[in-house]
Formats: sequence, C-alpha cells, structure tokens
Amino acid sequence: MRQVAILLFDEVEVLDFAGPFEVFGVADRKADPKSFQVFTVAERGPVYARNGLSINPSYLLNDHPKPDLLIIPGGGGYQSDGTPYGTRREVDNPAVVNWIRRQAARAELVLSVCTGSLLLAKAGLLDGLSATTHYLALDSLSELSPTTTVQPVDRWVDTGRVVTSAGISAGIDMSLYVVSRLLGKEVADETARYMQYDHWV
Repeated sequence: MRQVAILLFDEVEVLDFAGPFEVFGVADRKADPKSFQVFTVAERGPVYARNGLSINPSYLLNDHPKPDLLIIPGGGGYQSDGTPYGTRREVDNPAVVNWIRRQAARAELVLSVCTGSLLLAKAGLLDGLSATTHYLALDSLSELSPTTTVQPVDRWVDTGRVVTSAGISAGIDMSLYVVSRLLGKEVADETARYMQYDHWV
C-alpha cells in the first residue's frame, strides 16, 4: 500500500486537493489491501480553503507517515492591496518549503496541481526539468525557477519522479495518469468510470 500525502494550507483550491484525494482514494477500491492510503498534512489546523471551507488535516508537518506519493496542490494569488495568499504566501514560508524538500527526497513520486508547482520550484525540485502550472502562473514559475522549461499547453508533465499539472481540473487527469502509470490503464479507466469522469480517455 502506497501512502499518499496531500499538503493543505489556507486558501488551498478545493478541487486541487479534493480531486487527487478522490482519485487515489477510490483507485483499485476492491483490492485488499487497497493500493493507496490517502491523508492530508498541514502546518496547523483547521485549514480554511478557498471560499471558507474548513478542513481538519489528518496530520501536522512534524507527525505523519512517510509519503510514497507527495501531492502539492495550488490556489492563491494577491489581494487588492498586494498581500499574497495561498501558494503565493507559502513560497515564503520556510517551514512548508523545507518540509516539501525533505519529504520529496524520500518519496517515490512528487506531484503538483496548479500553482503547487511554485512551491516545488521554491524548494528547488524543478531545477533543470520541464513543468507546467495554471496558465495565469506561467511567468511566476519561470521567475522562481529560471532553469525550468515551462510547458504552457500540457495538462500534465511527467519528468520521472516529478509530475506537474496545469490548473484545478487538470489535477484529476494527472492523478488518473499516475494511477495508470503505477497500476495500469485498466485500473485508471475503472477509477474514472466509478467517478463518472468522462474527460479521461
């Protein structure tokens, strides 16, 4: 059973974390034991996602199982007064960035959704790689990681250990792709069928 850790933070985009949570949570659902155990991790709780959704993380940064898959969701921007929120704030949070760097070093795969790629970039995990992100954050990704080749039209980019996806719903596609990569396309197809996610082909 692979342990799947999903980072949470205030103003996280709901579908960025909930989409992958659902995919890995129901993938190979009839297997015993299941192929994936999904949990959330945050610096503190509760977390208030976009539009005020309150979430209690499963674990805190200093106390959680070792992740085999690490998922960094996105969500964020700037208030009218220029104050950053979500990922734009967290890129300057050493506790979160250092935690990502440490967990990535021991994970089998590191995934990002939307502007979660900015956190990977700040942690130095995209240096010299190709990556994608939300279309409104492409320039920010280039600024944070000048050696990264930004792929503006791809829904996800697989570089081996690191897989990044474009905005929001693309995280579901990426997660199904990773399920296909790890367990086979039949399992990914059945997962999409169970979710009635018709976009997956």
